[in-house]
Amino acid sequence: MRFKLWVAILAAVLSPGPALGAAEECPAKSAAMDDIIASISDSPSCERAMKTFDACQFGSSGDVQFGDAVEKKCERDFLAELKAPQKRAYQRRMRACDRKYRNQSGTMYLSFAAFCRAKVARLYSQQALKAAATRPSR
Repeated sequence: MRFKLWVAILAAVLSPGPALGAAEECPAKSAAMDDIIASISDSPSCERAMKTFDACQFGSSGDVQFGDAVEKKCERDFLAELKAPQKRAYQRRMRACDRKYRNQSGTMYLSFAAFCRAKVARLYSQQALKAAATRPSR
């Protein structure tokens, strides 16, 4: 009994998803990878795409494709506006996510890296949207 409790606690701590009790239902038409990717891509915002990724995650290597879709969605908000040094900084942060789990075995670490990368893209999107909102209108 204790072993099961420790496994449940460990899984909750290591999960890249939301805290217990805060789970959202996956809005995709089905649990098929293509439907989830379409749902992420069709999201109205980066933030919504990230929530869909979080709700629909597999917890395995399949999350890499979901993370890629989130990255693309979020990058629309900022990538074209970045100057070369900012773009290099962004790329360094993305590579850091890849390195963080590179030597780990198991497909869940691919999921962790995908979430890390998606979170970096979301952070840059949030910063760009906040900066745009504070700029005086012309």
